[in-house]
Amino acid sequence: MTERRMNSLMKWALILFVLVSIILNIVLIGIHSKRAPKCSAQRTHPLRGKHDDRSLIFADLTREEYSQVQQYMLKQKDLDISSNQITKPSENFLFLIDLSLPKKADALAYLDNEDRKPTREATVVVFHGAKGYIKEYVVGPLPNPIYHRDVTRERYKTELPLSARTVTIGEYALLFQFFETEVFSKLEQLMKESFDVDQHKRLDAFEQMPRGVRSGDRKTWVSFFRGVSGMYIHPVGFEVLVNHESVNESGWKVERLLYNGQYFDTVEDLKQKYNAGSVRKIVYKESPDYGSLKPRNKPLEIGPQLFYPNGARYSVSKNHVLYLGWSFAFGLSSLTGMRVFDVRFKGERIAYELSVQEAMSVYGSITPGMILTKFLDSSIGIGRFAHELVRGVDCPYEATYVDTYRYIDVPAPVLFRNSICIFEHNMGQPLRRHFSDFFHNSYGGMVNSALVFRTITAIGNYDYMWDFIFYQSGSVEAKVHATGYISSSYLVDGSRKHGHQVAENVLGNIHTHFINFKVDLDVLGVKNVFQTKDMEYVNVSLPWMPDHYAMVPQLVENQLKTEQEAALRYNTKTPRYLHIASNKTNRWGHQRSYRLQVFSFTGDHLPESQGEERAMSWARYKVAITKHKDTEQTSSSLYSQNNIWTPAVDFSKYIEDNESIEDEDLVAWVTTGFLHIPHSEDIPNTVTVGNGGGVIMRPHNYFDEDPSIHSSDGVYIGPGSEDSCDNNRMACLAQEMCSPVLEPFTYHGFDGVMKFEDWV
Repeated sequence: MTERRMNSLMKWALILFVLVSIILNIVLIGIHSKRAPKCSAQRTHPLRGKHDDRSLIFADLTREEYSQVQQYMLKQKDLDISSNQITKPSENFLFLIDLSLPKKADALAYLDNEDRKPTREATVVVFHGAKGYIKEYVVGPLPNPIYHRDVTRERYKTELPLSARTVTIGEYALLFQFFETEVFSKLEQLMKESFDVDQHKRLDAFEQMPRGVRSGDRKTWVSFFRGVSGMYIHPVGFEVLVNHESVNESGWKVERLLYNGQYFDTVEDLKQKYNAGSVRKIVYKESPDYGSLKPRNKPLEIGPQLFYPNGARYSVSKNHVLYLGWSFAFGLSSLTGMRVFDVRFKGERIAYELSVQEAMSVYGSITPGMILTKFLDSSIGIGRFAHELVRGVDCPYEATYVDTYRYIDVPAPVLFRNSICIFEHNMGQPLRRHFSDFFHNSYGGMVNSALVFRTITAIGNYDYMWDFIFYQSGSVEAKVHATGYISSSYLVDGSRKHGHQVAENVLGNIHTHFINFKVDLDVLGVKNVFQTKDMEYVNVSLPWMPDHYAMVPQLVENQLKTEQEAALRYNTKTPRYLHIASNKTNRWGHQRSYRLQVFSFTGDHLPESQGEERAMSWARYKVAITKHKDTEQTSSSLYSQNNIWTPAVDFSKYIEDNESIEDEDLVAWVTTGFLHIPHSEDIPNTVTVGNGGGVIMRPHNYFDEDPSIHSSDGVYIGPGSEDSCDNNRMACLAQEMCSPVLEPFTYHGFDGVMKFEDWV
């Protein structure tokens, strides 16, 4: 009886288990069926063009090419070159290896007519400390070089003095040792009482540039800051002027010191007066860590993300990009940064080159660390500081990331992972739209999806975000946004004339940001003209009432003939429409052209009466148009910062010869930027909103109609077709919804940073 009851219970338990299993499976199947399928990694529609290896003539040097060039130069016994990172200024140092761009005519012949491929060469910069000069060499052919030639005078029409060199890691190592032995160790009591500095705790240094007041000077004011997060906004009130003109560090000396707003001639003078109590002492006080970028609140959610439901609509192969109707080659110069070449839309070349040239800032201060400061970033290397981009923050998580190699002030080529990103982006507003309310009801619109090519460079305290944006309307935009830390100085009497106080004893110093872009447009070839268009009001008699008049806007058009006419200064009224035009016409008889539309909020340019202005003379002009020359490749140079009074490149000389710009190959040099008066919201970090500028290259009578009308992104809705997918892919989005397949998050950005502690 008991056994029968047990069997019955087992039977019912088994039936119950089976029923529960069936119900659970039904629930799981239901849940799973509601999940979005994974997005395909394959694009739904084929690319509209083909990748072309001819783009490789603009490609950055490969790791192997860098190494081949380095080894070739080191084998030249007569040059006696070292690649040791801590080479002394008195020795010969291989500072830079970079791509030597081909001549434009040779490149175009190869790109368009499949003529002979231009010889691939590298530029090498050597600081000849033993001989007192700098040389630039062209080395080739790559990848197996067999020759080098000195091109210094060919490029700069002069020799380059050693004093024009960038401060290298080797020189920095000696400077840090100098400060330790000649300053800190002699002021132990002051350093401890004022700054809490001892053998285990140091101050951080930030330099003033230029280094002096005349050619040949190498006298640098160094300001000191607390060694904490965002050290640039933690000045301590101690600055030292060091003379390091000699290539032998034994000849270096301290020339002046500033402590709490008071000047001293020697370290001994400061020490004696400090110990005697005859100076206003700074008493160390621990300050809050207000410069940290660590979130004040724990992140709990992730914001909106970008993904591609039908696969990416662009493709990157080597250094070549295809996107809908666009194609271009790209590179990243160690000195000038981001650049693209052979930019084509629907098969026609729009631009030969679009590139960053220079980033310049002029500061105001009452203290010496900034009173003379004028930063010219290409002299340090703009592209040099393009570190790894953070996935999902610096660029969308699903962007394509590209590695780069660089060789500048290093013993071997350095890999910078994910230092370029490329992505298609919904710009957040329609590219065009119209809702017809009267007579014929309909809606037509198109999302503004564009391709973004980006890198971000962290040059000292400032981070610049560089974007080239390719729109489906045929427009290209080059823009920059600034973020990072402001530069600051210790608050003393009179400081507030040069900025705002942003923390205790901290002044955020007023400064300008000027950015220069090179825009080498080729509008239907290399025979172009420069035109301006604007408006004026004219008093017109009404045709049907001749005795009545009205002020009516009228089109005013001009064609400028020479470089000096086309050098449009910032302090003069500039026509609102600026065009690089061809002599070919569209269907309606208008010259096909591209317009330059500049967005800029710059401050005043440094007066031309100042000796340093020649090194930044490009900033005189909102836009300057010159005839293309291979010898006028850049608007600035590696040597401008440290030889600012006798610059190797003086852009104003490009305009002085006043050549004709009618039916010529034209280059536009565009200056943009903004004035920055720091404020409390710049603590801890300057935001990108409103802090930038740029230029848009827009087709103007280039097409017979807006080319985006042919885009498959267009949407049209008529009465009764609201649910139809025929002309509205948005109506099918719910059925096509998918979830992205995301790569694991990784970051290697600290691999390529300069580690100061390794040098001392």
